[in-house]
Amino acid sequence: MSVEQLEDSRAVPGREALLDFPLSRRGDVLPEECAWLREKAPVAKVRTLTGDPAWLVSNYALTKQVLEDDRFSLKDTANAGVPRQYALTIPPEVVNNMGNINSAGLRNAVMKALNPRQKGLQDWLRAKAGELVDLIVAEGAPADLRAGFADPFSAALHCQVLGVPFEDRRRLMSGLDVAFMTAREPFADSALNWYKDVGYFVDQLNAQLARPAEERTGLLGRFADLKEADPESAHLTDDMFATVAVSLFGAGAVSTSAFLVLAVLALLQKPELIGYLRKHPERMGKAVDELLRWNLSVGDGLPRIAMADVQVGDVPVKEGELVLVLLEGANFDPEVFENPHELDLERESSHPNLAFGAGRHFCPASALGRAHAEIALEVLVERLPELRLAVPAENLVWRTGFIKRLPERLPVAW
Repeated sequence: MSVEQLEDSRAVPGREALLDFPLSRRGDVLPEECAWLREKAPVAKVRTLTGDPAWLVSNYALTKQVLEDDRFSLKDTANAGVPRQYALTIPPEVVNNMGNINSAGLRNAVMKALNPRQKGLQDWLRAKAGELVDLIVAEGAPADLRAGFADPFSAALHCQVLGVPFEDRRRLMSGLDVAFMTAREPFADSALNWYKDVGYFVDQLNAQLARPAEERTGLLGRFADLKEADPESAHLTDDMFATVAVSLFGAGAVSTSAFLVLAVLALLQKPELIGYLRKHPERMGKAVDELLRWNLSVGDGLPRIAMADVQVGDVPVKEGELVLVLLEGANFDPEVFENPHELDLERESSHPNLAFGAGRHFCPASALGRAHAEIALEVLVERLPELRLAVPAENLVWRTGFIKRLPERLPVAW
């Protein structure tokens, strides 16, 4: 439904505007519906991919309200019989990953593994980014920056953090194409894909256990220590450890890669910004903040189920209803961000962008994700100062049926 059709539908008394969601799959153009929704219907009734009704929240204040209010639950979006944004293709218990980690007493181990300041990690990442650029340069332009840099660099981070071989990155990344599909109906082999990766991480956990304690690495090494210290503990099974690892690799690698691809694309569409970052490397942290605000990689909204009747703006949301928060609506809200349609690497704002969410489900790997992006961009702008798109932007092919807005390839030259 176009903006014009939305306007027409609201003009007819008793007729409810119903927008099909998700919106555009392009990650380089803000969907035209965003401004209309924010101004005219900041809590709008939409129809999801599964045909279920949902409330779409699209301004900053109301998005923040939903994300911070514990009466809106992420865990319960996996319950049987609730309205869905798309079919559930992972085990229901996995949806509440951090809740499971906390209840199992694993939070301390996980947060230590996700700390970007752990000894040697950033130097290792910088060296790995340099190696990947060397390979791209050696092969020559044009090159696919997604396949040659963003995907393997994101995989490298998560292999290192979890303690698995970087050489296994391709089989792990290939599983994400299935794991994060958005489909109208469940499909049987999504479970096969999930349990294949759980089996891999069980094997890697046992490989860590076979090593002397001082040679264990990453989160799986920490899990091996826990398992060895309490081998009879019934609540810390191999499958539980492996499920945490699968979840962290999947959510982390797909998110960091998608953000990096779209951040680079945004910079390539304004080439002077690459020159700016070369001259002002001290601004990289602020630049990443602005690129996070600008980023359109979350293509389907963040889902919550109302656990009670809650007033959201002018709309009484009923218990059991599905609420989706539209991050691009919130992060481009002119009431909060001055000139939001300008990519301003010198932006100073008293309000945080909501790229990592808010409230109890604020991304626990946010600092790690920022460090990953800063290092990647530092290396790219330093090593490839003439980096540019090798094809017209309108010729990029955007993936459909996926949790992220993502171009299949990002051809570049330099």
